[in-house]
Amino acid sequence: MAATGALSASVGGYFREVYRTVRTILIGLKITLRYNFAKTVTVQYPDVPPVCHARFRGFHWFQIEKCIGCDMCAKACPVDCIYIEKTGARKIDKESGIARGGAMTRFAIDYSKCMFCSLCIEPCPTDCIHMGDSHDLSGYDRRSMVVEFTDLARQGLQTPQPLWMTHPRAPSWAHEKRRQWDERVGSVREEMIKALSDSTPPKPPPKPAAAPAAPDPAAGS
Repeated sequence: MAATGALSASVGGYFREVYRTVRTILIGLKITLRYNFAKTVTVQYPDVPPVCHARFRGFHWFQIEKCIGCDMCAKACPVDCIYIEKTGARKIDKESGIARGGAMTRFAIDYSKCMFCSLCIEPCPTDCIHMGDSHDLSGYDRRSMVVEFTDLARQGLQTPQPLWMTHPRAPSWAHEKRRQWDERVGSVREEMIKALSDSTPPKPPPKPAAAPAAPDPAAGS
């Protein structure tokens, strides 16, 4: 009786596993078949804007006026594609949220090496670098893949623009996107330019040494 009970339990367990296996496969196939017979939709890019999800990792936005040049993003980069140069220490002004100090002489990203992994975003202490919503940065040579964000700051830009977007015959949605980018920069254009020059406050002049006290004649007598 015990052997018969053990055999029936093992047979029952076997068929339960077979049922669960077939059931999970059918659930996966149901989702797959739903998309298999769905109507194909082709986005006619660049006539219409591409579909980018909320967490899309596009070409970076860089707020140079908030950067303190701490190199944390460059150290976190697994492929060493971020290059930072400055003339001196920079520090955030707590009242304005703007960095002051040495000039940012270079902030560049080599997009021929960038993996868009987003690891450079988290360690930034001033939240000055973000993943953007632009996916296109075609060029004619490898050198054009190195984006100099300091040069973009001189133009009032925080993210690189695709070549075709600068064309006068660009589609209407591209002109609208450029307008939104300009509004995002807003009133910080002057601060972006200031970040390119040294704003270290001058050191106060040394205090003059106190003159030695005159001897007291009464003390000598």
